[in-house]
Amino acid sequence: MTEKEKISENDLIRIRDAASEYVKEAGRYFFDAEKIRHVSEKSRKDFVTQADTTVQEYLRKRLEELLPEAQFMGEEQNNSHVDFKGLYWILDPVDGTTNLIHGFRHSAVSLALALGPDIILGIVYDPYTSELFSAVRGGGAFLNGQPIHVSGRTDPADSLVLVGTAPARRELTDIVFRRIRTVYDNCLDIRRAGSAALDLCFIASGRADAYYEEILQPWDYAAGTLIALEAGASVTAVDATPLPLHHGSSIFAAGSGLYEKLRSILVREEV
Repeated sequence: MTEKEKISENDLIRIRDAASEYVKEAGRYFFDAEKIRHVSEKSRKDFVTQADTTVQEYLRKRLEELLPEAQFMGEEQNNSHVDFKGLYWILDPVDGTTNLIHGFRHSAVSLALALGPDIILGIVYDPYTSELFSAVRGGGAFLNGQPIHVSGRTDPADSLVLVGTAPARRELTDIVFRRIRTVYDNCLDIRRAGSAALDLCFIASGRADAYYEEILQPWDYAAGTLIALEAGASVTAVDATPLPLHHGSSIFAAGSGLYEKLRSILVREEV
């Protein structure tokens, strides 16, 4: 029996419910001022706080108890040991660390469970609003237990588009802002809030219509991708290829009726 055959839909729902409680418990560290004050710079414009590492360690232990056979992939560790053909968690303990440091209350815990290249469970929790977005593959998307769906808009001119600016990759600034300007000229308006996981959940819940960012890591987008897909979105790299889980990628997400129209606008003026 394969690992995939062992994880039934009922098992995934049970795992989702337990993991959701752990994620909500971990959210308390977003309010620990002492841990937030301990900041180090991983690379240019890329930071980690003691809150990040505390959340990751807390969830790593709880998830190991919940599903001992699953590997653990976290933003704040070396992940070279992960077998991407197997079963593994993907965690961003604080998606939106810069926001956390500045007291800009828009950050989330992002947790996914994957089997090989497939994301089979996704949880995104915003401790500031107590909103928990979740999805199990094939089972729809939910916000605090209630079903959610993409907006259904199909006209780019009516769309609200979320964007990221790749602050840690300043060599991409020209292409990023050129693409953002191209989209801006063809949509209703744009927003930049600083959490990829929540951006994808906002697409899933119809609060915005599309999302673009030039470079992210799997822990940024894994959970939110499944939630958006289950809510009716199309989610790919900007070049329309599937998102990888073993290295970083660009991302573009939109409701299925808007996806190709806006993506073609986004890539209209290539470098």
